[in-house]
Amino acid sequence: MKRIITISREFGSGGREIGKKLAEALDVPFYDNEIISRAAKESGFAESAFERAEEKATNSLLYSIALGMNVFANQETGLTGLSLDDKVFLAQSNEVRKAAKESSCVIVGHCADYILSDMPNVINIFIRAGLDFRMNRAIQEYKIPVEKAAEEVLKNDKRRANYYKYHAGDRWANMNNYHLSLRSDFGGTDHAVKTILTYLNMEER
Repeated sequence: MKRIITISREFGSGGREIGKKLAEALDVPFYDNEIISRAAKESGFAESAFERAEEKATNSLLYSIALGMNVFANQETGLTGLSLDDKVFLAQSNEVRKAAKESSCVIVGHCADYILSDMPNVINIFIRAGLDFRMNRAIQEYKIPVEKAAEEVLKNDKRRANYYKYHAGDRWANMNNYHLSLRSDFGGTDHAVKTILTYLNMEER
């Protein structure tokens, strides 16, 4: 059975690592930054344009200008009048949908749960963890200075929340949008993968 798994995650929770291990366990393609590379190639926009669009989401004032707007509603009139950020989001969204149509896969981030909300066989997962756990991962995995770890973790969470709110018109951490939410600090990333696989096996039945 074809199945698309999207993973949203708090910064430092290990969501990307979980997604990659899950894809390996299921023997399906894994997409994260690969979505940006594909979108850049197809659209002609530089990869840096996609990265800047996500970074701008840290500025809640900028993103509050159009909170609740559904970017897809503008597709009927084409790209005229859309900002560069909206154009790159549409290009990215097209690649998310293409990847989902090609085969079963695991997609991390990129508002994939929202973009694929009208498609069947999509399982949305949210990975979270306590602040201390995420700070430690930020220090170890991303080499963030100890004194800045908490600030960076919370800033990145805010960026993801603002980005999601702007494009999806909903709260990023609204658990009603996810089939499964779990904490990676209870048992680590390998245990989280096993838990997700157990859930998927139950869901198949």
